[in-house]
Amino acid sequence: MSNLAIERQACARIPTEVGEFQLCYYQNSLDDKEHLALVLGEIDPVQPTLVRIHSECFTGDVLGSLRCDCGPQLNQAMRQIAEAGAGVIVYLRQEGRGIGLRDKLRAYNLQDEGYDTVEANLMLGHQADARDYTIAAHILADLGISAVRLLTNNPSKIESLEKLGIRVAERVPMAAALNVENAAYLATKVERMRHMLNLNGRSAPTASTKTEHLPNGRPFVTLSYAQSVDGSITLQRGQPLALSGQESMTLTHQLRTSHDAILVGIGTVLADDPRLTVRLVAGPDPQPIILDSQLRLPLTAKLLTQHPRKPIVATTETADSAKEQALLDAGATVVRLPATAKGQVSLPALLECLQKHNIRRLMVEGGATVITSFLVAQLVDRLVITVAPLLVGGLNAVGNLNGHGLPRLQNPQTQWLGKDIILSGDVRWPEGKQSAD
Repeated sequence: MSNLAIERQACARIPTEVGEFQLCYYQNSLDDKEHLALVLGEIDPVQPTLVRIHSECFTGDVLGSLRCDCGPQLNQAMRQIAEAGAGVIVYLRQEGRGIGLRDKLRAYNLQDEGYDTVEANLMLGHQADARDYTIAAHILADLGISAVRLLTNNPSKIESLEKLGIRVAERVPMAAALNVENAAYLATKVERMRHMLNLNGRSAPTASTKTEHLPNGRPFVTLSYAQSVDGSITLQRGQPLALSGQESMTLTHQLRTSHDAILVGIGTVLADDPRLTVRLVAGPDPQPIILDSQLRLPLTAKLLTQHPRKPIVATTETADSAKEQALLDAGATVVRLPATAKGQVSLPALLECLQKHNIRRLMVEGGATVITSFLVAQLVDRLVITVAPLLVGGLNAVGNLNGHGLPRLQNPQTQWLGKDIILSGDVRWPEGKQSAD
């Protein structure tokens, strides 16, 4: 396609909430579509440029559809380019991975009947992915860009640009905006389209998977909890308070299915008597784990009497032996671990133990003491917070981190589910800080 011609016909200043871009309109000799380039800052012709090649998604980009992750990816790319101070988003008009809006809607209907996104496209007579990046390569060349740091999870996009003469110096991963509606779609991207995508600990099988999801030889830890706008998880300690709406609760159950185990503290068990199952969605129930330094777990707890998998109870060497035997008789597994100076179970020792139990992905749900302890110990890799539109003025989810460093969210994502806001992102810790025991 060497005879393809493109022409930059107009550019205009576009101020946005993250920064001021220039939006450039391109005409080409291949089709009559309006391909665009969103440019921020000065492009350095020597250094690789931060670039996102984004294919149009009317349903996701404009309507905010939860069926895909396109809208959040576009917003994330704009934020990351703004933070970098320079970069380009090439916006290609190839809806539905190249099949157009009409057949994309037809594919949606097939997906509602149970077919995945690849099967739906094939049933309509299309390729699984019919996108072409030739025009994108020409637009980048017109902007003086020959090497890029590419914002993508898609290895095919990297391969295509390389073949078209654009050197991909680095792949910059994009976080997954996971929700109940798009979970199966994203899983199909990973399993059938080779996307290098982290779904809260589940990702495409690449050479780096082992080290990425077993940080420092321990399980990947997702911290997930619900709080009010003012940061409260309940009115007062020991008193249950329902915060999550039905939609966000369903998302929590979906997240549970992607983890091998789910952990709560004994305070949560005594206050809420949770089941910790995935009854709202289809999927396997994770292994329940209870932090219980003095073995206060009642023999009538639902985790002992109603959960399909008996819990692992993590306790200390000083816990009562008679209580341990009663829990063992009830089917629980009791593991005695070293204690901290405050008499709590050592979290590094616990994660080392869970690793030996072949638990690679751990979801931590609380309560406040457990949430704070994992943060103080800097043992959190991903954070998923449900924010309910309430003011409670009660017990805060996070206590004093005692100077152990303030974590930041990398590639944060926000979405509305019913009346709740879901905030998620990968946790990054300050350089040079040491984890607490």
